[in-house]
Amino acid sequence: MNIAVNTRLLLPNRLEGIGWFTYQTLKRICNNHPEHNFFFIFDRSYSDEFIFSKNITPIVLPPPTRHPILWYIWFNFMIPVALKKIKADVFLSPDGMLSLYTKVPQVPVIHDINFMYNPQQLPFFVRNFYCRYFPKFAKIADNIATVSEYSRKDISKIFNIKPEKITVCYNSTNELYTPIKDEIKLQTKQRITGGKEYFIFIGALNPRKNIPGLLKSYEIFRQNTKFDQKLVIVGAAMHLTDEINKTLSEMRFKDDVIFLGRLPVNELHLVLASAIALVYIPFFEGFGIPLVEAMSCDVPIISGNTTSLPEVVGDAALICSPTDHKLVAEYMTKISEDDKLRNSLINKGRIQREKFSWDISADNLWKCVETAANKN
Repeated sequence: MNIAVNTRLLLPNRLEGIGWFTYQTLKRICNNHPEHNFFFIFDRSYSDEFIFSKNITPIVLPPPTRHPILWYIWFNFMIPVALKKIKADVFLSPDGMLSLYTKVPQVPVIHDINFMYNPQQLPFFVRNFYCRYFPKFAKIADNIATVSEYSRKDISKIFNIKPEKITVCYNSTNELYTPIKDEIKLQTKQRITGGKEYFIFIGALNPRKNIPGLLKSYEIFRQNTKFDQKLVIVGAAMHLTDEINKTLSEMRFKDDVIFLGRLPVNELHLVLASAIALVYIPFFEGFGIPLVEAMSCDVPIISGNTTSLPEVVGDAALICSPTDHKLVAEYMTKISEDDKLRNSLINKGRIQREKFSWDISADNLWKCVETAANKN
């Protein structure tokens, strides 16, 4: 088969959630199926690190898709021409976007549909594009992949898609995420917080991640306890961050909140594995990769109870409402003072993390592609 793949989010040193899913699943699929030809379609110059095997042919198809208008042009005018030229049997799109003007079977990976519930959290043109076209993408797709059972049910319900058309391909972690030695933890803490213990959050700074709620919870924790752990926030600022800045400005302990921005995975691994706990209380999440990363590093978790999060953490976290700041603060206190609780959460995390495997997810995604191609 000739399999065309939208790889526009394979960006060197800039892999976010969808980019990591693309990287990890495609690497396995291409190596596991040398009998097929894969055409990776980039919208700008690419890095050789993403050409995983000899059966991959990279194609650069401008223009770079930095705006919804360019998304529309790229997928509806450029992609159909490319699919015809390479005689594609199927088009796989890990970011969920499809072409409305091709007869080639298509498989999108729709990670979540938060934009249908909270369109105001996205820039105007982005939300208009998502809300208008993703329902159409779901309708024309031959098969759909998603990253959790929660998202599978959500897509089925909101877009009126038969559940059997949607396959769950869980996220997992980079193999670097493992526990580290105490001496490395000490060195990392010395570098990041001057040696202080710290809680950590990982994720892009946008409204759905509930950073203001995290800051309020941390402020209550510090005001009501003797503990002096810092709060480390890892992730790039995206949009609508005014509320974060306002909340931070009103905090007594704002100087103990450390923003590190985006980190490369080798550094992020050390920073995460050295934390006393991950505090992850977003309003909406299709999966929540940092949860599995924390479990893989033997780091306890305080998790929100919304959307897919309970599915991912199982019983390996202290779970609460993302708006219950007092309870989040209480959980931070419990983890700070109770070694038995921390060890219990770590042990449960070791069991729970075994449910998430890139090998299994790649196999499930391949079945989606193969089934769609066979319909042609």
